[in-house]
Amino acid sequence: MKQVTSISVNELQILSNKMYGNMVKAVVDVDKKSMVIDAEMHVDEEQYLLEHGSKQNSLWGINLHPANYGTKDFIEFDSMINIRPKQQNMSRNVENLDIQNQIINIVSGIITK
Repeated sequence: MKQVTSISVNELQILSNKMYGNMVKAVVDVDKKSMVIDAEMHVDEEQYLLEHGSKQNSLWGINLHPANYGTKDFIEFDSMINIRPKQQNMSRNVENLDIQNQIINIVSGIITK
C-alpha cells in the first residue's frame, strides 16, 4: 500500500496483475486531494489515511481498471467503506455526482498515461 502523487497507467497495470488481475483498489481523500492504492481491502487504505490526518467523511473507496483507462469504466465507485447513512450515501457506490466528479478530477491529476 502506498500514497501516490503520480503513477502511470503501466504501473497500475503491474499492480493489478499482482493483486486482482484487472483492478487496483484505491481510497481518495477529496479534501486533501490525495490517494492511496495497492491494498487488498479498501478499509486498510482508509485506515492508513485516517492515521495520517484524513477525516472519515472525505474518504471514498474506488476501483481502478487500468485496461479501461480513458473510458468511463476506468473508475468504479464501489466499496463497502462508501456506505454512509449520515452522508446520505446508502449504497456501496458513490451516489453524489459532485463527489464523483471530485474523485475523477483528483484521479486524473494523479494518473498519467
